[in-house]
Amino acid sequence: MKSLIIAFAMYSKLPMPRVDWEEKALAWALCFFPLVGVVIGAVLYGWMVLAEFLHMGPALFAAIALLLPIALSGGIHLDGFCDTCDALSSHQSRERKLEILKDSHTGAFAIICCGLYLLVFFAAWWEVEPVGRAALALAPALSRSLSGLFAVTLPNARGTGMLATFTAPMDTLKARLVLLVWIAVCGAAMVLCAPVVGSAMLAGALLACLYYYRMSKRQFGGVTGDLAGFFLQTCELVMVLSAVVAQKVVAIL
Repeated sequence: MKSLIIAFAMYSKLPMPRVDWEEKALAWALCFFPLVGVVIGAVLYGWMVLAEFLHMGPALFAAIALLLPIALSGGIHLDGFCDTCDALSSHQSRERKLEILKDSHTGAFAIICCGLYLLVFFAAWWEVEPVGRAALALAPALSRSLSGLFAVTLPNARGTGMLATFTAPMDTLKARLVLLVWIAVCGAAMVLCAPVVGSAMLAGALLACLYYYRMSKRQFGGVTGDLAGFFLQTCELVMVLSAVVAQKVVAIL
């Protein structure tokens, strides 16, 4: 139970009771990370149903659909996205990029990339049709499952930091198995809820994974908490875009 509370306290803004961050509890916290996505997805699904019931316009629907996951997570992953964009845009050495990740200041490239990201994500939600909304609601859980798996599989680029605090005491083999089960369940549920849209979202998530694996190893020599946030945000955007493309193709055919 402490592991679950720690996961929600760290990766969401939902009120949680205070617990001691013991090593034993930290060892399992990432395994509950996808459950944070389940809760966020449930709220997102509720908004999709309510928006359709009230005949909300696409602009308001898209704005709230974009805002909800960011607000419920406290913006922690978007912060990692911005830091990573700053580091990648610096074109500096690997060591310097890792230093930029730790810098609390926000650079110009972070602001530019964040603005573009929000604009594209807003447009993607604007285009989403009600068909496949259950699959879309599973995206936060799948992105967190994949992010957690990378965190316990790829080397830590610094060996320190918040991500290392969570991964260092873990039994990596058991953690990987748990997260793989999460991935399998989320993926299967997506396809069962909406075969075409769900399959397209899985394909998009796979592309995001391939990019993240290559980029993190080549540019940073591993992963950090900021990189994990960058992947999560990128993966969710790509999945929604993939869903939109699939819906448009089905409508044409």
